[in-house]
Amino acid sequence: MNEKVISILEGKIRHIDSEDGEIYLVGPIKLPVNLDDQTAIFHWYCWLLCKEETDKLEDIIHKLSGANLAEMQQSSVLVYGDFEHADEAFIRMHSICHTGDIFGSKRCDCGYQLHQSMKMIVAHGTGALFYLANHEGRGIGLFSKAMAYLLQEQGYDTVEANLNLGFVDDARNYGDAIRVLRSIRPKDKPVTLITNNPRKLDALRNAGLDVADRIPLWGDVSEYNEKYLQTKINRSGHLVSGCPEQ
Repeated sequence: MNEKVISILEGKIRHIDSEDGEIYLVGPIKLPVNLDDQTAIFHWYCWLLCKEETDKLEDIIHKLSGANLAEMQQSSVLVYGDFEHADEAFIRMHSICHTGDIFGSKRCDCGYQLHQSMKMIVAHGTGALFYLANHEGRGIGLFSKAMAYLLQEQGYDTVEANLNLGFVDDARNYGDAIRVLRSIRPKDKPVTLITNNPRKLDALRNAGLDVADRIPLWGDVSEYNEKYLQTKINRSGHLVSGCPEQ
């Protein structure tokens, strides 16, 4: 391979052991982001889970170039400030929502939560947003989520729709995201989690991480997502602290 290419990438790809194979984490990459017409400089990482371990950089590149990665899910983390060394840092574990994050759908509050948590991280000065690409529809995938939406249009709530399609209420797993978190911030440094979801809190604490605090993230309530938000509280146990409408 081209030696210049190797020299650029050397040290920018790290390996993290996972229960299901090997995580390859590439970055950091400078990423200027537009937030309310102001530019915030994040540092972007992307990670990929592979079933086989490959230590040599040239072999990794050859292997990935021969795979159709566009058909695979790859997650990201946006890091702001001195995340590795800061005593206090905000984190958000954000599940991808194709309809809310990209299209701006009002059927959920995901797009609002994504952009609001990024603003909170920047305002705080240090933090990281984990964008979890295999979490669409609480882990059931985009196509199944579309079917669940059809059921919801006929009166099913989010939980009922997932269960009636043969899924569990919430199939998301945070294990690999936690492994990546540990690789970019020491385990003994506390984090403050931006979430309403107690399962995310439990996942981090059960992994031995020091979660110093939790910040609620409710907002953008409308006629289109009111039932969805109430289902989060009444059926999925989301914490109501900070919720504008209960």
